[in-house]
Amino acid sequence: MQHLVNPAEVEFSAIRAQGPGGQNVNKVSSAIHLRFPIAASSLPEAYKERLLALRDSRISKDGVLVLKAQQSRSQEQNKEEALRRLQEIIDSVTFLPAVRRATKPTRSSQRRRLDSKSTHSVLKQSRGKVID
Repeated sequence: MQHLVNPAEVEFSAIRAQGPGGQNVNKVSSAIHLRFPIAASSLPEAYKERLLALRDSRISKDGVLVLKAQQSRSQEQNKEEALRRLQEIIDSVTFLPAVRRATKPTRSSQRRRLDSKSTHSVLKQSRGKVID
């Protein structure tokens, strides 16, 4: 189940982008900083816990997810990009990975493995020095 982000819970601020772009990059604040306070959001509690448990440098100690988008020269496109990336991060915690159940190798598979090891051992022993 996909849980959409409420745009009212997201704080945007325009900043100057880095990198090449001529004089435009020095004059126009086209990059976007997105700030999403996880604890104060309307996400289900389970999603909040999983988001805060992520070992992600973009999540501050205060529980605020900060994303920076500066790919485009357009502020609107950067805003959309930041929202899309935020949605991807939230989607990544919406499903639980399948629980792995430990299994034992079958007796025949163990036998096959040991047989191949002994065959390989014989092959390597036959590569010894030839005595004349």
